[in-house]
Amino acid sequence: MTSLDVASDLLDLLGDTRTEPRPDVQLEALTLAVSADLPVLLWGEPGIGKTSALEQLAGALELPLTTVIASVHEPSDFAGLPVVGDDPAVQGVPMAPPEWAVRLARTGKGLLFLDELSTAPPAVQAALLRVVLERRVGALSLPPGIRIVAAANPRASAADGWELSAPLANRFVHLRWVYDHDVVVRGLGGTWPRATLPRLDPDRLPEAVALARRAVCGLLTARPKLVHDLPSTETRRGGPWPSPRSWEMTLRLLAFATAAGASREVLSLLVRGTVGDGPGLELLAALDRLDLPDPEDLLASPETAVLPGRGDLRQAVLDGVVQAVRKRPERSRWDAAWAVLARALDTGAPDLVVVPATALAELREPDWDVPPVIDRLSGAVSVSQRASR
Repeated sequence: MTSLDVASDLLDLLGDTRTEPRPDVQLEALTLAVSADLPVLLWGEPGIGKTSALEQLAGALELPLTTVIASVHEPSDFAGLPVVGDDPAVQGVPMAPPEWAVRLARTGKGLLFLDELSTAPPAVQAALLRVVLERRVGALSLPPGIRIVAAANPRASAADGWELSAPLANRFVHLRWVYDHDVVVRGLGGTWPRATLPRLDPDRLPEAVALARRAVCGLLTARPKLVHDLPSTETRRGGPWPSPRSWEMTLRLLAFATAAGASREVLSLLVRGTVGDGPGLELLAALDRLDLPDPEDLLASPETAVLPGRGDLRQAVLDGVVQAVRKRPERSRWDAAWAVLARALDTGAPDLVVVPATALAELREPDWDVPPVIDRLSGAVSVSQRASR
């Protein structure tokens, strides 16, 4: 046995690792986006394991991995090379795809990994648009079984880095990839976390679609400026931002996350990585409000009103009750609103009643008698105001 044979044996032993089920929020977000057939872009510093995570993901999902280093390719490697036939005036000039695309199409399924995206020049990024969105490489259409994941380094840490163009950035789900100390240490010891596709509950599919449509459409109806908001700076344009395309992606992710029972943390990574932090957080807040009681139902039966236990949600419900009275100010509705506030005082923190009670008092008409319950509320409001001062 030669020295190289011994070295090969040692390398085999070092590469002999196993996997284990382990909660990993960013890995779960990645597999959920891959399951939803959306292109994913992993942002992270060099050397933290983005490529290794993709190799492990491909192995766990039993998908062949094709890695293409975007920065070392020409635009024609993605747009195709013109091939002149016998009669181009009749047959046209088809754009021949590169070998890696033909191999992917022949396989029928796989994971296409576009690495070093932030070091690809603008001409290459432009050629990648159809690959990412339409799954077309030259004249070749990639089959539905192909999933696309890319990786990029922030411009400050990329060699000859470029900002991502806005059209290309808007086609991805952006995930910030960071290393977990415990995962790295355990992985170097031979055990890495296992990536698995999310288990979608067949019984929840209609509910998941309805919830996603209601949440996204409800938010955009109330906040029309969020439908399309192109950032003003080049750096922010290279990340997630809201557009009709990215909202459609968000709706799909929300439906998949609901059907899979994904955690709030995973959902937050996905929606903020698709439409940006601000719109994403607004969508998460809108989701919280979807299950809140209707103010009209509370005004109809204030004595039996069931209010949320969480402070911010309870505040939103009480504000909604006052707003409902403001839209249709009637004596009976005004009295009922005071009864709802009294119910809130009996079942929660008194400081949450201060603002809605003040707003409700301002809606009183001169001929409306002050309800008896206001004496209890005024005491709580006075104590809360003194405590605040």
